[in-house]
Amino acid sequence: MHPVRKIWCRIYQTAFRIALPVLPYREPKPLASFADAAALLAEKRVRRVLIVTDKNIMRLGLTRELEDDLADAGIAASIYDEVVPNPTIANVEAARERYLADGCEALIAFGGGSAMDCAKVVGARLARPKKPVTRMRGILRVLLPLPLLIAVPTTAGTGSETTLAAVITDGETHYKYPINDFCLIPRYAVLDYRTTLGLPPAVTATTGMDALVHATEAYIGRSTTRETRSRAIEAVRLIRTYLLRAYRDGADAKAREHMLRAAYCAGIAFTKSYVGYVHAVAHSLGGQYGIAHGLANAVLLPHVLDAYGASCERRLADLARRSGVAAEGTSDHDASQAFIAWVRKMNAAMGIPTTLSGIRDEDIPVMAKRADAEGNPLYPVPLLMDATELESLYHSVQEPAPAGAADESGEQAAATEDVAGSETDAARMPAASLPHRLAHAVRTQIRRARRAARRAGSRIRTNR
Repeated sequence: MHPVRKIWCRIYQTAFRIALPVLPYREPKPLASFADAAALLAEKRVRRVLIVTDKNIMRLGLTRELEDDLADAGIAASIYDEVVPNPTIANVEAARERYLADGCEALIAFGGGSAMDCAKVVGARLARPKKPVTRMRGILRVLLPLPLLIAVPTTAGTGSETTLAAVITDGETHYKYPINDFCLIPRYAVLDYRTTLGLPPAVTATTGMDALVHATEAYIGRSTTRETRSRAIEAVRLIRTYLLRAYRDGADAKAREHMLRAAYCAGIAFTKSYVGYVHAVAHSLGGQYGIAHGLANAVLLPHVLDAYGASCERRLADLARRSGVAAEGTSDHDASQAFIAWVRKMNAAMGIPTTLSGIRDEDIPVMAKRADAEGNPLYPVPLLMDATELESLYHSVQEPAPAGAADESGEQAAATEDVAGSETDAARMPAASLPHRLAHAVRTQIRRARRAARRAGSRIRTNR
């Protein structure tokens, strides 16, 4: 990154860090059950709510108890269940139309991060009816209060029930970007671990690692506070103790309860201290290919930590020792390396791959520019990188595609991420014939050679 741009990024981040004590952060008020949520809505004289969720949750019947409790309290419920794993502007507009057509007075986000992100932006569009979603990208572009929003997390990972962020994909351009505003933080969150019992192992794995990414990026960044460090440490401790238990036994109530707590703590931590390039790169991959966010985060984390190198060593080592990943007294270098090794070990134990299929060389420059635009100057990362430098992160997780294998979008991997969406690797397409594979391999190498030549020529002109 150019030195002048580095200075600008650090000044921007320092200003936010100085302002942290006076910014209007808040935590959602926890509710213990659906009945509590229904009683709250009745107390506020809400007559109809819109439940924003997805088809998988409806298929599993997870909203029935909530619907029954609402009915008992005299509250009608409309349901929008078309949310996709990387929610789109079209999802937001369709849900908003349902809210207005049915005369709803409050929103309930029921699901994983996708349902919650969609509901948040629905609320933003209701608050700002003349402002399109595309103009809400970035920081503090909503500002006005949303209708009452209650979040019901059904995965222990996204932490979206605590955050000021919502991530939306433009279905036409495949551009996935965050909208950040304090008014997007839900007013209430139903934290009932029973909604996570029996989650498929793949969902448990990737959403749990998503929470780990939140805690880790918040801790090693340059805008931490005593509170966010404490929350991140608690989250990592709980994940270290309970994630594998929940993965191996979906009915383990204690493990599920503690993982829901871990996700909540990690969400609080990164809401104030932000995330880093793991998220920026993962968002671009999700927008371009539909790769599930938790899967992308889990695969990227060790590679990004490696790329940060010495710049995050002290903070990462401190997190490793305080969370029990490394023993007290371990040197910074050894402790930080132990943490990265532990991440890889956790991924391997839960069947999370080391690479992501479907990443195309020709898409990487565009995705890297989008990651750059998202991460800089906002994310207080240990080591600043520009788009050119970020390209190496895509290559580090790029699966060496079998010659001639058909392009994969990753949509199948994401189609079930939000719980309930069962998150798996993208389904592989059948291999093509040998001549086709050879031709594909030749074309790929030619493209790579041309890019290398252009970059070399650019460097020569710059040096002159």
